[in-house]
Amino acid sequence: MANATIFDRLKQDHDTHRQMFDKMAQADRDKDEARLEKLFDQFKVEVSAHAAAEEETLYATMLSRPDLREDAQHSVSEHKEIDDYLEELADLKFNGDAWRKKFADMKKRYLHHIEEEEEEMFPDAAKDLTAEEEQKLGQLFAKRKPAELERAQAAD
Repeated sequence: MANATIFDRLKQDHDTHRQMFDKMAQADRDKDEARLEKLFDQFKVEVSAHAAAEEETLYATMLSRPDLREDAQHSVSEHKEIDDYLEELADLKFNGDAWRKKFADMKKRYLHHIEEEEEEMFPDAAKDLTAEEEQKLGQLFAKRKPAELERAQAAD
């Protein structure tokens, strides 16, 4: 993925997140609570790192451009909303009734968020960015994400 654009990298992460939801659903069906908890912990770290690296690269660029600023602000607010859900989940008994309801709400909001990014925001941003900028942002994201993963793991 050496020449991947920012959009390629973000979509790849989104696909990983969708797969993580599928694995969590399977663990739940299998009544494997330990696996579910491990997968959820991995999801929290992954999504937190993804959001931070995305904000530091693509969103920072979009915020500097008047035509893209509103989309970036909207997505940053949705990242905050997902983060709030994750904090609320941490305060609930894992896999209890309240946790399961809050998780279902968070999952729905997150899937809506990434669908909105892929179908609306990314195409809009692509119209305003050059191919060179998309490549450069992709490289910057690839550098930032590992550092954000370390930070998110330390915070977990």
